[in-house]
Amino acid sequence: MGKIGKKAVLMQGNEACALGAIRAGCRFFAAYPITPASEIAETMALELPKHGGTFIQMEDEIGSAAATIGASLAGVKSMTATSGPGFSLMQEAIGYAIMTEVPAVFVDVQRLGPSTGLPTKPSQGDIMQARWGTHGDHPIIALYPSTVEEVYRYIITAFNLSELYRTPVIFLMDEILGHMRESFFMPSDKEITILPRMDGEVPVEEIYHPFESDLDIPTPLRAMGKTRFHVSGLIHDESGFPVGTSGIASRLLRRLENKIRLHVDEIVIYDEFMTDDMEILVLAYGSVARSALRAVKIARMDGIKVGLFKPITIWPFPSRRLRKLLRKVDAIIVAEMNLGQISREVTRLIHENVKVEFVNRVDGELIEPDEILDAITRVKNVFNEY
Repeated sequence: MGKIGKKAVLMQGNEACALGAIRAGCRFFAAYPITPASEIAETMALELPKHGGTFIQMEDEIGSAAATIGASLAGVKSMTATSGPGFSLMQEAIGYAIMTEVPAVFVDVQRLGPSTGLPTKPSQGDIMQARWGTHGDHPIIALYPSTVEEVYRYIITAFNLSELYRTPVIFLMDEILGHMRESFFMPSDKEITILPRMDGEVPVEEIYHPFESDLDIPTPLRAMGKTRFHVSGLIHDESGFPVGTSGIASRLLRRLENKIRLHVDEIVIYDEFMTDDMEILVLAYGSVARSALRAVKIARMDGIKVGLFKPITIWPFPSRRLRKLLRKVDAIIVAEMNLGQISREVTRLIHENVKVEFVNRVDGELIEPDEILDAITRVKNVFNEY
């Protein structure tokens, strides 16, 4: 016991994902083993039955995604976990969950790709797949922590967002984060909020329309079997039955988009370090943010005014806050383990007086603090010449 009687734990990232999900109320998990996400399934197989939940190893990732959606419709909070190749296979099911507004959490512990790639090496190559992996216009929420404690806390947040907005939520990790072990103090019940799944039958005299079109927040999902309603991946009206008219199609797709877009400020989560007086900003996320924070601290000791912006909600991208920060700086450095996926979002916000520097790595190794520090120094030297 430590910090005001809290329990200190030593936990692997994948284990924290599983145990945090169980604490959030997850009672169904379906998955197919895949490196580097297999420990999530292993932990779920061991722990979920102790809490009255169900673990099932499916024949593949397509079946895993479908089973997760089906269990959620049946009334329980559900999750699956995979890595890049399996995440690709799940995309059609994710689109179905978006269209049918089924809450579920999809965990993607990224590895280097495409294809089989390097199964045991880290990458951040699935950022755009998380946003646009399935077809059509659709909203998405995707979270990406950078510490084991954040994994535990934010998987709970992922379930809450999924329930509140009735949408699948993508929970991104990477091989480093999934396999590292860190100690942290287990949050108390007072420190976390858990949104329950609405349950119970709808009275006979009350008509349940699970897809109301005039509500700011979606109607809470009730369990099939206790309440009768229709679910279809086709364009549908508020009752859930297919209706193939252009007006209803437009209204439905715009509502799906708006339920996320109009609540961006309540959804986005980010951290900032030393941004009050900065002249240079570093943007990094996931495991790379750990290296970036170290580089920023070293640069500060050398008298360089640099800060760090760490998005945790990757989608929707925290554009509003980043745009404000960019007004304060001469340069931004974007560090990521891909060839520039979040960089594209950042460059949309840049005005002509801000220099942009990119630090990218796609060799299956983590970007080290020295690489980011070198970029900070290069940018600083450029400004010193003027």
